[in-house]
Amino acid sequence: MILAWTQRLKKDFTRLPPPLQERARKQLTLLLTNPRHPSLQIKKMKGYENLLEGRVTQHYRLTFRIEGETFLLLRIGTHDLLRQPE
Repeated sequence: MILAWTQRLKKDFTRLPPPLQERARKQLTLLLTNPRHPSLQIKKMKGYENLLEGRVTQHYRLTFRIEGETFLLLRIGTHDLLRQPE
């Protein structure tokens, strides 16, 4: 699997404080190496087809899709982003 960052995710990522960026990098590494790791808490998002969310920290989430062999990263931020996950 590979990671693909959308422009929206890149913009979201740059707005995170540096400690959260570092935590997000660790979680993205886990996503690549062990997507079932308990700290990611990956689940399907209700109301959206083929959209998943994963945990960065207790208050921050990331959204993505699986497209073939690619994790297409869509958004990263607080729970509020789940209102507009794409």
